Amino acid sequence: MTILITGGTKGIGLAIARHLAPRGEPLVLGWQGDEAAAQAAVAELAPLARAVRADVGDAAACARLVREAGELDGGPLHIVHSAASIYPTPLLEADLTAFEGAIRTNGLSLLYLVQAALPWLAPGSSIVFISSAGARQVLANYAALGCAKALAESLIRYLVPELAPRGVRINAVAPGLVATTSVAKMAGGEQAAERVLDRGARANPSGRLAEGADYAAVVDFLLGDGARFVQGQVIHANGGAYVP
Repeated sequence: MTILITGGTKGIGLAIARHLAPRGEPLVLGWQGDEAAAQAAVAELAPLARAVRADVGDAAACARLVREAGELDGGPLHIVHSAASIYPTPLLEADLTAFEGAIRTNGLSLLYLVQAALPWLAPGSSIVFISSAGARQVLANYAALGCAKALAESLIRYLVPELAPRGVRINAVAPGLVATTSVAKMAGGEQAAERVLDRGARANPSGRLAEGADYAAVVDFLLGDGARFVQGQVIHANGGAYVP
């Protein structure tokens, strides 16, 4: 079964793609904005991977991305939605146009993808959204991302009764704090990011930050037959940093 991974050429999405590669299934890696990273990811994961550029904040672009993935081998799809757009802002100071764009990219895009994928969602297909503790926990300057991911988690709950009769599963994985370039964008620079990451590692009961295998293994499980009766769940892979 082809696996579509949005945001699959960098950061969390790439870590998931690397973990899933041994399954031997075709990987379609959605990307936007960093062509060099896309080329490097495809080269690393050859011959399984191909990269498709698409802005997931646009419904038409999502439809094109899904169509290219679905037509790759004509079979059903798994979807891992990892793409994210960083817009750090307090709510009262948010530029509404930028905020609405972040909501589309980080939250509403899940619905864009699922609607477009219906022709390629078959019994056994699994959709996994990459969420965050920030969907339920207030974090500084995280409102645009946190509100969007909270929206996506709500969409998941409402999609379950529509997808489950089709034999399609939908769930979310919320990694803990991960050392990616997005942290610097959120924190306001590399030095600030180092402080955030250091505090996060020391505050985590498990004594470290989340690593790729920590959350990618959960995604792998949710795509597999062992999770055939798991629906509408948000699984936090964070070492105990946040316990809902």
